[in-house]
Amino acid sequence: MMTSHRLAFLDLARGIAVLAMAVYHFSWDLSWFALVDWPVAQGAGWRAFAASIAGSFLLLAGISLDLAHHEGIRWQSFWRREAVIIAAAASVSTVTYFVFADSFVRFGILHCIAAASLLALPAVRAPLWAAILAATFFFSLPTWASSTVFDGQAWLWTGLGTPDFGSVDYVPLTPWVGLTLAGVALSKLARQTAFNSTLSAFRFDGSSGRSLRLAGRHSLSIYLVHQPVLYGLVWAFASLGVHGDRAERSFVRNCTTACQETLGSSGICTAACSCTLEQMTADNTWQELMNAPADPALR
Repeated sequence: MMTSHRLAFLDLARGIAVLAMAVYHFSWDLSWFALVDWPVAQGAGWRAFAASIAGSFLLLAGISLDLAHHEGIRWQSFWRREAVIIAAAASVSTVTYFVFADSFVRFGILHCIAAASLLALPAVRAPLWAAILAATFFFSLPTWASSTVFDGQAWLWTGLGTPDFGSVDYVPLTPWVGLTLAGVALSKLARQTAFNSTLSAFRFDGSSGRSLRLAGRHSLSIYLVHQPVLYGLVWAFASLGVHGDRAERSFVRNCTTACQETLGSSGICTAACSCTLEQMTADNTWQELMNAPADPALR
């Protein structure tokens, strides 16, 4: 059984992940509305930051899964949690469809957590070596099982092909399920070595610790609410008027970065994106975008 101290440690870890998530999404919103010129969508450092946040949630999901069910799978509790996550994932897909059109979330972090929980559940009752082997298998899949057969929409959830879309959140099963299985393995190892008793000694009773633990206990609710709030606030501010030069520089930079991923030529991409901006300015599309920065059709 999980002790309150153990839960305190996990809640703190989730709270830190929630805080990092809010920082990333706020930065993304500022960049989306061209209020800053940070390369949040394309920058390698920003991508690594986003990946570390998603990975931490999946790892913690595996640890929690093992702690909750290692003495025997509590099916009612498991399916209740699974239903809540699936419902939340469906709501995210629905809302982002109306906000971002073709860039809506088809298979994001919540979809992956729901699927990963199902796939990792057998490892909870399996030996430690089996959990490690399963994690290694999922981590390695993209290196030897990727194929054009998995390209497109139908198999996007596998992560083994190239999706024909851009999404504001995309976390496929491979290699990400490997992190949930790694969490199961880490929890097993901690229990077997009594390291969980050491972690239980940390109570985190300071004001910051209590705040982070509270956020960790309500991580799903915060996940669902924080981005609409942040996005709405930034949208409202952007609607007051965006600095033209900064917005133009942001567009050319982001367009060039995305172009280079396909063509690999900085000079050609910069010229093409600058030309695109000039054309949008000439036919008044750019001004329409500045007046309605959240319009998915203009985006």
